[in-house]
Amino acid sequence: MSKVLVIGAGGVGSVAVHKMAMNSDIFSHITLASRRIISCEKVAESVKARTGVTIDVAQVDADNVEETVALIEKVQPKLVVNLALPYQDLAIMDACLATKTDYLDTANYEPRDTAKFEYSWQWAYQERFKEAGIMALLGSGFDPGVTSVFASYIKKHLLDRIDTLDILDCNGGDHGQHFATNFNPEINIREVTAPSRHWEGGKWVEGPALKHKQVFDFDQVGEKNMYLMYHEELESLAKHYPEIKRIRFWMTFGDAYLKHLEVLQNVGMTRIDPVIYNGQEIIPLQFLKAVLPEPSSLGSTTKGKTNIGDIATGQKDGAQKTVYVYNVCDHEDAYAETGNQAVSYTTGVPAMIGAALMLTGAWKGEGVFNIEQFDPDPFMDMLNKHGLPWQVKELDAPLDF
Repeated sequence: MSKVLVIGAGGVGSVAVHKMAMNSDIFSHITLASRRIISCEKVAESVKARTGVTIDVAQVDADNVEETVALIEKVQPKLVVNLALPYQDLAIMDACLATKTDYLDTANYEPRDTAKFEYSWQWAYQERFKEAGIMALLGSGFDPGVTSVFASYIKKHLLDRIDTLDILDCNGGDHGQHFATNFNPEINIREVTAPSRHWEGGKWVEGPALKHKQVFDFDQVGEKNMYLMYHEELESLAKHYPEIKRIRFWMTFGDAYLKHLEVLQNVGMTRIDPVIYNGQEIIPLQFLKAVLPEPSSLGSTTKGKTNIGDIATGQKDGAQKTVYVYNVCDHEDAYAETGNQAVSYTTGVPAMIGAALMLTGAWKGEGVFNIEQFDPDPFMDMLNKHGLPWQVKELDAPLDF
């Protein structure tokens, strides 16, 4: 039984804390903190009503290392679970170093003023975390997170060697809005509008954003257009599985979403450089975030399912084989359990599982680790037990695109 400090009270933080409260044999004491304490209080009320568990709440500016250090020293957690914005990863890691506290997150660091995300900044903490005798687990969400664990499971149990790996992320849900994002709009739009990038032949291959489209028939969702994108797990998987010749990431988008996004780009609303308005300096994308629907408000209206998984082709006992490991999550079921839609649920549950495996010692180490570096089996078992059951299918042939 262990104390845990969760930073970030959005949809993902809400799901993670609900699921932690449902596993009080592991999470004996939960403190939820964010910049806006009212957000923490709303989550705490829901947790109490749904599980009967009382959690503590606190206010913290996670950009302020000294303030975060003070909170960690007050709470004395065994683990800090960072579910705040990716901009804040390094500041929270610094606070964990200062207090010698283990760290977990779901998304890698990116600077506020550059639409770029990569693991180099966090991997640079390896020796400092090792010397401090503490552990950092990076990317314990769904993608990155579960998709990386799926790859490890495939390598351990289904294929002797992986030659190609495709990660397919489909959100078949409908929230009834003309335009909205299912997680933080600022992070979502920066990610979607970035150039595509995939790993092939030992190097990165770049292309225009949202230009390479394929159609795929997703189980329980149907045929959807999906687009080649860059996603952070490609970087860590290419590092830890160097034998893979090609790694790609695909995400589905509806035509209406893409048309709205194109218009917003054309009129400059997705810019991240400052402009002057009425004598005030503002960031257009941050202003857009303020006027778009709050993702956590979409749970009650979102219907449909997500389908996210890995398709891998390689060798098994000397023969070519293609396998597909994936999860289907229902938006309405996720909302009924935690008050949040499936996009938050599929990230918050793996955050809880990664935290549980660290706290119980099933996963342990000193230094900075990506999730695929650990034994996938206990994580896969917990997915089945805690709301994200997975299945394996053998495909007749590799993907033909």
